[in-house]
Amino acid sequence: MTQPSNASPPPAGPPPAGGGFAPPSGPYLPPSQHTPPTYAGLPSYPPPPPGYAPHAGFVPATRAPNGQPLAGFGERLVAWLIDTAVATAVAMVLFAPVFFWLVVKMVDDMPPPGPDGRVAGPDFATVMTDFFLPVLLAEFGVFALLLVFYWLYHVEYARRTGQTLGKKVMKLRIVPLDPNTPLTRGMLGKRYLVEFVAGALLPFANYVDGFWQLWDKPWQQCLHDKFAGTVVVKVAP
Repeated sequence: MTQPSNASPPPAGPPPAGGGFAPPSGPYLPPSQHTPPTYAGLPSYPPPPPGYAPHAGFVPATRAPNGQPLAGFGERLVAWLIDTAVATAVAMVLFAPVFFWLVVKMVDDMPPPGPDGRVAGPDFATVMTDFFLPVLLAEFGVFALLLVFYWLYHVEYARRTGQTLGKKVMKLRIVPLDPNTPLTRGMLGKRYLVEFVAGALLPFANYVDGFWQLWDKPWQQCLHDKFAGTVVVKVAP
């Protein structure tokens, strides 16, 4: 016959007044010092390195000082192509009367045929004075008119909302780098000088100015933006 065990149960405190079981007596350990249970057969993983945080590799989109997202290179390029198409249409309208006048002048200045029916070709001096010089003067005049149009379009027109037609289509806007400063004619005039005047006079200046945005940090500015203290941002549709 099995004898009852003489082992005594673990010490416990006095029974509670309402009945039930009393908690075991002994030293109290805070939750931070409790030893977590271990389970056989489950792999163990090393603790995360110091400073680790979930989604640590996520980098939010770069924003302008006013909080709006910066315009990307592709968006600005499409806006520039639209504005260039507008300028090209204006140039064709301006140059069409000049081209028509040159054609009429060349026909009127052609020498009559000789007795044998052959037409003598003009000499070099006549070609230079009657054709090339008027063409050069016409091109210079059209270029000067284009600079005036660019000022009216990219400065006076854009000063109202910070947008040209191309930027309106692409939902972009020119804003000052300092969010507490309004967009002024002086800022847009500086952009005009670098983007159009210097770009027309210096070889490859347009390419350097436009591609500068690809490596400029943190505001993704072109050279005309840096010179004027502006930045191009995306706006809500």
